[in-house]
Amino acid sequence: MTSALDALDQGDEPERSVLRDAVRALLTELARTAPGRSVEVRIPPFGAIQCVAGPRHTRGTPPNVVETDPMTWLLVATGRLAWADAVESGRVRASGIRTDLTPYLPVHPS
Repeated sequence: MTSALDALDQGDEPERSVLRDAVRALLTELARTAPGRSVEVRIPPFGAIQCVAGPRHTRGTPPNVVETDPMTWLLVATGRLAWADAVESGRVRASGIRTDLTPYLPVHPS
């Protein structure tokens, strides 16, 4: 994850494998810090998790879905881009009443 942030600090986009590993680490940590199955967070093509306490989703399209691209997830999850700004600009698509991830951001992998 440090390599991905170092690349950003240098004004570069992280290499694909570095970005993939950072996205997955941040998703894993979000699932740990916001346990549950009421929100699905999708970062294609690198991963998806279910998190946040509440009613569990079991079939079909979940009612609470967050989806964004890997670079936006890296920025939002590390606090370099505010959740509200990302949603307002359309960089993050969040549908459902439980999809505000503000209380769980930034994500800090252990």
